Amino acid sequence: MSQFIKIYETNPNEAAVDKVVKVLQSGGLIIYPTDTVYGLGCDITNTKALERIAKIKGIKLDKANFSFVCKDLSNLSDYVKQIETSTFKLLKKALPGPYTFILPGNNKLPKEFKKKTTVGIRVPDNNITLAIVAKLGNPIVSTSIYDDDEVIEYSTDPELIFEKWQNLVDLVIDGGYGDNTPSTVIDLSGDEPIVVRQGKGSLDIL
Repeated sequence: MSQFIKIYETNPNEAAVDKVVKVLQSGGLIIYPTDTVYGLGCDITNTKALERIAKIKGIKLDKANFSFVCKDLSNLSDYVKQIETSTFKLLKKALPGPYTFILPGNNKLPKEFKKKTTVGIRVPDNNITLAIVAKLGNPIVSTSIYDDDEVIEYSTDPELIFEKWQNLVDLVIDGGYGDNTPSTVIDLSGDEPIVVRQGKGSLDIL
C-alpha cells in the first residue's frame, strides 16, 4: 500500500524526510514536489527501481531521457565531462531553479545510462526535494508525471495525484499544490546553448 505524507517546504520535517529516503533506498518509487511540476523519482543506484519507472513511462531504460536531480553542483563531475568555465558560471547563476540542463555525460554514468552521450541535470529550488537528495547522498532519477487529460497536462493537486498513482508508486509527498509549467530545458552539450523547451525558467540567464 502506497504511503501519503505531508511535508512542508518552509521547514521539511526530518523524520518525514528520513521515511522518504528509506523508501528510495529500498528500491521504492516516489512522487514528490519540485519548483515546477510534481516528479516521479527513484534512487539512481537502484536498477530495479529505474526499470519500474521506464516501464511506467512505456519506454526502454537505455532510451529514457530522465533527469538527474542533484542537491547542488558538487555531484557534477560524477556524471558530466569537464565543462567550460562559462558553462559552469551559467549553471551557478541558474541553479537551484526551474531548469534542466543537458550536459555531456562522462564514462562514470550508471551502467543503465552507459549508452548516453548526454545527461539532464536538475537542481530544483524546493527545500523538500533538496533535503531528500542531500539525505539520500546521491541523485534521484526523475521524470515529470503527465496527466492523461491533454487539457490539464500536469496534475497539481497532491491528493488527486495520490488517488491516481497509489497503485504504481510506494510513496506520494504532499508538498502543497504543484505548478503546471515544467522546467525550461537548455542543451549545453554543444558549442552554443540550445533551448529545447521553454518552461518556467526565464531565458534571461543566457
